[in-house]
Amino acid sequence: MILKPTPKAAMVFAAGLGVRMRPITNTIPKPLVTVGGRTLIDHCLDRLAEVGVETAIVNVHWLADQIEAHLEARTAPKIVISDERAKLLDQGGAIKKALPLIGDQPFFICNTDALWIEGPCCELARLAETFDPETMDAILLVAPTVGSVGVDWPGDFTMDPYRRLIQRDPRCVAPFVYAGFGVIKPQLFEDVAEDAFKLAPFFFRAAERGRLYGTRLDGAWLHVGRPESVVEAERAIDRSRL
Repeated sequence: MILKPTPKAAMVFAAGLGVRMRPITNTIPKPLVTVGGRTLIDHCLDRLAEVGVETAIVNVHWLADQIEAHLEARTAPKIVISDERAKLLDQGGAIKKALPLIGDQPFFICNTDALWIEGPCCELARLAETFDPETMDAILLVAPTVGSVGVDWPGDFTMDPYRRLIQRDPRCVAPFVYAGFGVIKPQLFEDVAEDAFKLAPFFFRAAERGRLYGTRLDGAWLHVGRPESVVEAERAIDRSRL
């Protein structure tokens, strides 16, 4: 078997306002919320460092000075700040701005409010190994809608026998949620005229073309989107250590 190279760059989304996490995020940015003794952004960056990612591009906007100060101590991966203080670009726009740093190879995308209890295999290594740029525009880590911590919406995707993802029918509950990490091709964003735009429509268009795939998380997914989710996630982590 020929091992595929793991992406060397990652786009880490850390610029959001953290509205659902208020009042905690009135004074600290959401990526600096602590769960299980580590900040959310450090959980994310630790995962990336484990699989050999060399450069993490971190966008900042809300309480950006705090995030920059916190990341000064990190040595792996190398941190490059993408400053969005003047204008919040949303996830799609953040990628477009960072394209000169990302280059022309597939890269990781990472939400800082998503963490997990690792299963028997390294999830990010498996995600990267499964990505095939010939047949895929993106591959997403997905987790079960039922049983994942902090999921309060009716799922995001169904999956066919070939692991292609299909957008949820709005009339139904979908079995899988996007678990906040993926691998995607930079070429999808090269010809976009707007500066600020969402990422999700790129997923949905790829799904319509049969080019959005998924890898099911083997461990337990912890979505930390609300203040009460912090407690739920820490309880799950504590149980996993018994």
